[in-house]
Amino acid sequence: MVKILVVDDEADLEILIKQKFRKRIKGGELEFLFALNGRIALEVIEENPDVDLILSDINMPEMDGLTLLSKVKEKNSLLKTVIISAYGDMENIRTAMNLGAFDFITKPVDFRDLEITLDKTIQYRNQIKSTLKALRENNILKMYVDETVLNFMGNKELESSLMENEVIEASVAFIDLVAFTKISENEEPNIVVGLLNDYFDLMVKEIIEEQGSVDKFIGDAVMAVFQGENHFARAIRATLAIRKKMEEMPAFSKDNKFKPEVSIGINSGEMVSGNIGSKSLKRLDYTVIGDAVNVAARLQSAANPGQILILEKNANSVMTEFSFQEIGELKLKNKAHPVKVLEVISEII
Repeated sequence: MVKILVVDDEADLEILIKQKFRKRIKGGELEFLFALNGRIALEVIEENPDVDLILSDINMPEMDGLTLLSKVKEKNSLLKTVIISAYGDMENIRTAMNLGAFDFITKPVDFRDLEITLDKTIQYRNQIKSTLKALRENNILKMYVDETVLNFMGNKELESSLMENEVIEASVAFIDLVAFTKISENEEPNIVVGLLNDYFDLMVKEIIEEQGSVDKFIGDAVMAVFQGENHFARAIRATLAIRKKMEEMPAFSKDNKFKPEVSIGINSGEMVSGNIGSKSLKRLDYTVIGDAVNVAARLQSAANPGQILILEKNANSVMTEFSFQEIGELKLKNKAHPVKVLEVISEII
C-alpha cells in the first residue's frame, strides 16, 4: 500500500479524492492522509514515518506549501512532493522545483492528470526504494563474499557460466591460529567468537595490503590466494607481516595465558579456479583447487607455531628477497614422495 499525505486547506478536496480513488483505496492499493496546512502536515509525518509521498497546495494558513517543502527536504530528502499550483503561478512553481518538488499539477484539479502524476511519482519512489534495497544487499553481500567473486558475477553471464573454471598460476597460504580451540574450553562462546574475529581482521588487513584475497575461513584458519605479478613474494610478505603482528599481541588473559601464534604453509603453482559445488542445490563455493593447494594445506599442518613453510623448489624466484632455513625432507600426508622444505625466516631489507 502506498501512503499519500494530501495537504490543502480546502476541506472539499478530501471528499473528492476519496470519491475519485475509492476503488484503489478499497482495494488496499492507496491510503490517503489529510492535513489542512503545513504545520499539521509535519505532525502527521511525525506520526506516520512511512508516508510515501506528499500532495501539497502552496497557499495555506499557518504554514504554506513551500515552507513545508523545505522542512520535508531537511527531514527526509527521499520523500517526494507533488505541488498543486494555480494557473499562471510560475514563480511559485519554479521555487517549488528548486526546493526539490518532484512535479506539479494545476488548479482546478484534473483528477485524470492527478492520477497519472501520482502513478508516475509512485513508480519513481519504487525505483528509488529498489535501488536502496539493492545497495544495502550489495553491502551485506560484500561482507560475506570476496571481491573476486563479485567481479566474476558482474563480468559474466552468470547462469551460463556458473560451472566454468580456469587454470591459473597463483600462490595459496593457509594460516592457522595455533591451539586457539583451548580458549573455548574456559570462555563464553561470544567471547571466543569476538576474539577470533579480531584475529581474523588483523590477518585480512595484511592479506589485502599485499593484494591477496581471502578464499575462506576454515574454523580458526584462513585460506588466502595471491594472483598476478610476484604473487609468491607477496604471499610471503603478507604472512611475515601476520606473524609479526601476532607476536606483538598480548596474552589473552592472565588466567588463560593464551598467546596468539600462527603456523603457516605457502605453496605456488598451477591450480583450478572457479565455482565448486552443486548447481542444483544452489550451493557453490568460488575457490581454487588442485595439488598445489593441497600441498599448502599439508605444509601448514606440518609447521610448528611461528613457522612459515614453503617448498624448496619454489624458493629460487625469491632468494634475493627473503632469508630461509633448511628444514629438510618431509613426508606430507597423501604424497607419495618426501619433499624438500624451507622455513621462511625474514625479508631481506
